Amino acid sequence: MDDDELIARLAGGDDVALRELFRRHAPWLAARLRTVLPAVDVEDVLQETFLAVWRSAGGYRPQGAAGGWLWVIARRQAAAWLNRHRDQTPVAGEGLVEPDPADAAVTRVDLDAALEALGREDGPEREVWRLLYEQDRPVAQVAQLLGVPEGTVKSRAHRVRRLLRAALIGHRTAEEEP
Repeated sequence: MDDDELIARLAGGDDVALRELFRRHAPWLAARLRTVLPAVDVEDVLQETFLAVWRSAGGYRPQGAAGGWLWVIARRQAAAWLNRHRDQTPVAGEGLVEPDPADAAVTRVDLDAALEALGREDGPEREVWRLLYEQDRPVAQVAQLLGVPEGTVKSRAHRVRRLLRAALIGHRTAEEEP
């Protein structure tokens, strides 16, 4: 079942769909949130994000990547958290909390190692990753840029997420071994 179908089921009140969306998307959302929030607060913001996803699933329109929609919600939750904790949190630059350098380095190493699982730099999975997730472009635009049907982009995006998830889990497991 793809993400659009899960969100439709979630809009109908299916809490199993929410758990599956969380399982699929929480790791990469948490990694991105760690770049703008203190590491200790990422879990709280992630929970608020998925609560907001639950509440707004009925308004979801599958016009782009579901991951982009989830990221927009996560960014709003992070901004709301920062506004609520403005007096308690040291702010640097453009209203973003200075990330813990150690956490940022670990996240970057994890992501770099996982990206290796996508193959060569100019391969189709890397292109989909770059356009959908780094540049946050909608599926229709990615399809047009790559000259492939939207269904192909969605299939490649699914494969990218699966490969990254497996690589991140494998990388973290290898780090934990004595």
